[in-house]
Amino acid sequence: MTGADLVLGLDVGGTSTRVLVAGLDGRVVGRARGGGGNPVAHGAEAAAKEIGDAVRAALAGVDPGRVVAGVLGLAGGLVVQPDFGPLWDGLGLGAPPVLVSDVLLAHAAGSSAADGHVVLSGTGGMAAEVLGHELRRTADGHGWLLGDRGSGVWLGREAVSGVLTAIDREVPLTGLDAAVAAALAGPDGPGEDPRSTLIAAVHAQAPARLARLAPVVLEQAGLGDPAALALVARAADHLLDTLSLLRPRGSALPVVLAGGLLSSPTPLAARLRPLLAARWPDAPLRPAGDGAGAAAWLAARSLGRGTAELHRVLTA
Repeated sequence: MTGADLVLGLDVGGTSTRVLVAGLDGRVVGRARGGGGNPVAHGAEAAAKEIGDAVRAALAGVDPGRVVAGVLGLAGGLVVQPDFGPLWDGLGLGAPPVLVSDVLLAHAAGSSAADGHVVLSGTGGMAAEVLGHELRRTADGHGWLLGDRGSGVWLGREAVSGVLTAIDREVPLTGLDAAVAAALAGPDGPGEDPRSTLIAAVHAQAPARLARLAPVVLEQAGLGDPAALALVARAADHLLDTLSLLRPRGSALPVVLAGGLLSSPTPLAARLRPLLAARWPDAPLRPAGDGAGAAAWLAARSLGRGTAELHRVLTA
């Protein structure tokens, strides 16, 4: 592929940066993964360094001038509008990546269709409508304080609330409650004043860190814990309600399940899928695939080369 044109895809989040470089024939010539590159979470300078290091790693041994198109998906990117111009200039890319919303990227990671919907549950939670490969409108995604119902943060907050209720009732901590208390206070437990210990542990960290308790909830749900199963059921209902704000009954457009809690086989995805199928029986349900690959596919599409076959190859 010496001298052939390349496309660059970047999936940039708060915890990781993923980069993929591919030819227009679908052959991947480089991949890399770095730390979080979201400028809101980490600051502009640190974010640019992580992104730059990951791009350089993915382009190792490749002339960066061969990159003729690129796309960068970034959470909150359309609001923040970070200035990555100096970064691209320093990398010597043949063309600077275009910034798109992470939710638009999530849709492209699950479907090559021009129109469709996304329901997302990761750290945050939301739904989105995509028309003509453009983000038309969203629902929820309002952040931990005002919304994100059914998200990882929501699951974590509700799980902690359940533990505190059990403490207030002076009942033993078992099952989900015990697992959450251990995750917050350590294996030795919350001590003689568990209420104060757990509240202090939660308030000692950023609210978004509550999402780290979501895997605890999902693990307990997988073990059949009633409280965890009830939380998962509530989360699925919230996500269904959020998507219903955007999506009419009878729609046959694809629905992409995105975010770490839905794009892989989790108890939450297993609970939500039949609800979606019952509400929209004619709609394909597709998990989001490789975000960096989807970004590269969007870059190829900007050149008129975004075929369904190339989408399948790059997002697998």
